[in-house]
Amino acid sequence: MRTLVRRAPKSLFLLFFLIAMGGVCSARDMAVVINKTNATKAMPLADLVKVVKGVTKKWPDGKNITVVIKDPGAADMKVVVAKLFGLTVEEVKALAASNKFVIVDSDAALVKAVEANPSAVGFVDIYSITGGIAVMKVEGKLPMEPGYPLHGT
Repeated sequence: MRTLVRRAPKSLFLLFFLIAMGGVCSARDMAVVINKTNATKAMPLADLVKVVKGVTKKWPDGKNITVVIKDPGAADMKVVVAKLFGLTVEEVKALAASNKFVIVDSDAALVKAVEANPSAVGFVDIYSITGGIAVMKVEGKLPMEPGYPLHGT
């Protein structure tokens, strides 16, 4: 005797897969990027927090630091806002205004701004990194290495 087994349509499996991957895809690893001429190639997380909060305003070589960010309310900025600023989006916007951060509307614009300014530091999705900028190590780690502090969750 043959048992009849009902099979779910392939489209149902595809739907479940896409829903499951949606959570994974929204978690982004963000890179701390600097101008290629910047001599500061690594920084402890605590020092980076001081930079974004406006406590540290100069690089070790004496140049003023220019922080370049995307809109703090953007979905891909969630990791940066939570792990570096530790503030609400509204508080980050106020901090950005008072410290004269450069706010751009895309990763491409951020990369261009960092390329053009030797004193710039920014935060960009790792898949937007180009050869025109350098990636700064944080806590001795680069994006995608275990323990990197700006790993998306």
